[in-house]
Amino acid sequence: MQTTTLQVTGMSCAHCEKAVVNALTDLNGVKTATASAKTNTVEVTFSPETITLEQIKSEIKEIGYHV
Repeated sequence: MQTTTLQVTGMSCAHCEKAVVNALTDLNGVKTATASAKTNTVEVTFSPETITLEQIKSEIKEIGYHV
């Protein structure tokens, strides 16, 4: 497992945080995700054998946020 913190802009409330967390935890290979609109960060723990960091970033962008 690998854990990384990404700078994500565009989140402004708890609903935004939940949207990011739900999208990421639905991905195969993502174990946990925590989002903070206050610090504009997303911490994600994932299996690099199953999913790449680029795929995770792509999912965040796809739901409307900037990485």
